[in-house]
Amino acid sequence: MLKINDIHTYYGDSYVLQGISLEVRKGTVVGILGRNGVGKTTLIRSIIGFSPVRRGQILFKDVDITHLPPYKIARMQMGLVPQGRRIFPSLTVQENLTLAGRDAGTSQWDQEKIFSLFPRIKERLNNRGNELSGGEQQMLAVARALFSNPDFMLMDEPTEGLAPLLVQEVGDVILKMKEGGMSILIVEQNLLFALRVSTETLLMSKGTIVYSSSPQELWENQEIKYQYLGV
Repeated sequence: MLKINDIHTYYGDSYVLQGISLEVRKGTVVGILGRNGVGKTTLIRSIIGFSPVRRGQILFKDVDITHLPPYKIARMQMGLVPQGRRIFPSLTVQENLTLAGRDAGTSQWDQEKIFSLFPRIKERLNNRGNELSGGEQQMLAVARALFSNPDFMLMDEPTEGLAPLLVQEVGDVILKMKEGGMSILIVEQNLLFALRVSTETLLMSKGTIVYSSSPQELWENQEIKYQYLGV
């Protein structure tokens, strides 16, 4: 579904992505791991169009989206769960979801199924975003993305700041999304979480992909884990 060919992205004069290539096939979950500051969030921003790519190509469903604006990429059914949740704190849960809503058409991610994944969100439809716990805000961010009826999802640090029990719940939701046919690119620092949900794992360092393997192979490679993740 997504194919990235040798992309290079800068922030001003800062050279962040230094030749990234990867592929996310239909129905798979690719986990991107790496230390802080290696360019993981910039990769997400480059794909969705927030940070313009200076060189290289991004193909989504065989369409070149390298220089498309974010709203056109989103209309192609690419969803985003941004780092830090970025919900609207002054709006109710229902209003947050309504803003993202799109005609379901033939999508299986209808309101009933989404609420079955997030029963607590359904219970709090009339609460404002700033009245939710951190875990509930993260669930709302994922539910909001699903309300746009994507078939591909970008997720940037979905477990950041969450208690272990909530990390487990987010993982359960991602696995159900995967079972439903969703393709997902997920950026994470939580190694165990990424290994649990991913089909393939990639390690980033200094703006490049330095290692790729199955989750099991990464788990067993102590040298690589220590070198690039410090664990």
